Amino acid sequence: MGVDIETPRGSEGLQRQSRRSARGILRTAIAAWVGANVAVALTAPDDLPFDWPARADSAPWELLLETNLALIQVLLMIGVVYWLTRRRPDPRVLDRAPERTRALRETVGLLAYGALGLLGGFVLARAFGWHPFGLHLAGSLVGTHEHVARAEVLAWAGYNLVVYAVVPLLYFRRRYSPTALGLRSTAPRNDLLVIGVVLVLETWFQVVVGRPDLFELPAGQLLRGASLTFALYFVGTVLPAMVFVYAILIPRFLRLTGSATATVLYGGLTYAGLHLWDAWTSFDSPGSAALSVVFVVFTYLGPGMVKSFLTLRTGNAWVHVWAYHAFSPHTLIDTPHIVEVFRVR
Repeated sequence: MGVDIETPRGSEGLQRQSRRSARGILRTAIAAWVGANVAVALTAPDDLPFDWPARADSAPWELLLETNLALIQVLLMIGVVYWLTRRRPDPRVLDRAPERTRALRETVGLLAYGALGLLGGFVLARAFGWHPFGLHLAGSLVGTHEHVARAEVLAWAGYNLVVYAVVPLLYFRRRYSPTALGLRSTAPRNDLLVIGVVLVLETWFQVVVGRPDLFELPAGQLLRGASLTFALYFVGTVLPAMVFVYAILIPRFLRLTGSATATVLYGGLTYAGLHLWDAWTSFDSPGSAALSVVFVVFTYLGPGMVKSFLTLRTGNAWVHVWAYHAFSPHTLIDTPHIVEVFRVR
């Protein structure tokens, strides 16, 4: 991550300035991460105010250990992706972004639109007595003690698809080509290599560390449940994230920062921000709200960074979909949850 994939065209002075800026951003990110760890270790109660059955028995220090081990795994995965793509032609992601003024206008507009989408998802869901709509369905990855209705699942998937995928894609597709949006491969063989290796490594990690319950399901129930889970999460999580963050925002972050390091970090933060309403979070008090925000970043910054790095190195927003999102973790981990919600037999 310390080596920029691309730098803005121009003089050596501009390139040196970009590298200094990247180092400054990286130092700030490291300091913030360490500070958040220290703050949680010193101030968090033993009983965290979160509804996550899968982690209910873990003390804060255990969660911090898991968080930092997961970050190490993320950095190792980024290293693997860098090695796999070291000889492929430069995808020239920077050249796909508009000039700086337009990139800034589009980025600010899209982030504001995303914030309104989160607000709309909160208001709409609460009006029906459901969990607020974020990028993850209530109960995803960590489970939930609360009932999740089938109507809620379908509305969540439809809302996210329209707000974060269909509307942005319709707007930007009229102005940019599929290649400019990272929707077309420029090196298919290397893309398939990256997808295969990353998918195997991530699946192995999830199986060994996460120990998903889906393998306890009977074969027929597993097949039907996994197919339904894949379809629902593909519509409600995978496509919205792919279009909103990786197809559209990543090239613009690169244009505005001139740094792949900063782009990877901003992509990770944006991805985390879209999970603000995860059903396990609590905003009942300032302390609970602060812990919720910290653990949303702890949970989603790393995966968002891997997805951003995959997009920068391949220039193909679809690569992370198959390598690091659609199958693992969601189909792998969330199938038992969907089986229960839809009473799949």
